[in-house]
Amino acid sequence: MIIVTGGAGFIGSNILAGLEERGHGDLVLVDRLRDGVKWRNVAKRDLADIVAPEALPAFLDGHRGEVSAILHMGAISATTERDADRIIENNFRLSRDLWLWCAANGARFVYASSAATYGDGALGFDDDFSPAALARLRPLNAYGWSKHLFDRKVRHWVDSGPVPPQWAGLKFFNVYGPNETHKGPQSSVVSQIHPVARRGESFALFKSHDPRYADGGQLRDFVWIGDVVDIVLWLLETPKVSGLFNVGTGRARSFADLAAAVYRALGAEPALTYRDMPEALRDKYQYFTQAEMGRLRAAGYPGQATPLEEGVRRYVQDYLEQADPFR
Repeated sequence: MIIVTGGAGFIGSNILAGLEERGHGDLVLVDRLRDGVKWRNVAKRDLADIVAPEALPAFLDGHRGEVSAILHMGAISATTERDADRIIENNFRLSRDLWLWCAANGARFVYASSAATYGDGALGFDDDFSPAALARLRPLNAYGWSKHLFDRKVRHWVDSGPVPPQWAGLKFFNVYGPNETHKGPQSSVVSQIHPVARRGESFALFKSHDPRYADGGQLRDFVWIGDVVDIVLWLLETPKVSGLFNVGTGRARSFADLAAAVYRALGAEPALTYRDMPEALRDKYQYFTQAEMGRLRAAGYPGQATPLEEGVRRYVQDYLEQADPFR
């Protein structure tokens, strides 16, 4: 049995799809579906069970010895969330409890960390897992801090126990792809640009408020969701590998490049304008992210990153332009 928390969310639902395609059965989804379209992210999956987050402890107690792995993708992921108590309860305490359960019951544990742990990037984007390197990082928001706090807790456990038989923390950079409709304004810029570009209108990117970057020249490491799924599946197939790893492409691209790729995937020329960034975001904004991918490569991962233009083309043409855009 493999449990995926946040399994109806963007990354979690794509992981479930990848697991099913790879022949894994007995898949359990942990999430809240509520009354929106989130259920459609997993409507095509053959699931063993769907468990509400508050029912997970009892479910685990009733299935000791059956769970081979927990893939913990569930979290409050909005960087604009201001309730730090709620963030810690969801992003730190639950992660801690699941780690301890996996360590006690011999299950593998893969969890979502984030590139938000790197803060403004002044110290680089090296997934160095040493205590000194972790201590230097300064996230810019409560979400990034909660993920960083758990990474540091994992560092203590790796040094002194307890530790699951395999563990991996994944520092996701800017992931894009199908099954993010439910995220609304938190969805990727690709999904936000698509309907505007499809109408033949111009899309307004944020202006730069840093003189080092042109408007639209803010840089991100944009990673196709298929590459994320490939890394998770490789980890499950390579149980001797544990560690904290960046998940990106290793190449930063501009928001203007990303937007242009969306228009061109629709057979149109880019049409961009620029608007002021909300003041509440300006002192918490990352102008540059670029994953250092050397440690994952050194661990043996053989996959190659999908180029930005190809990933955007797949997303637009194979999903967003289809009557059924869900994976």
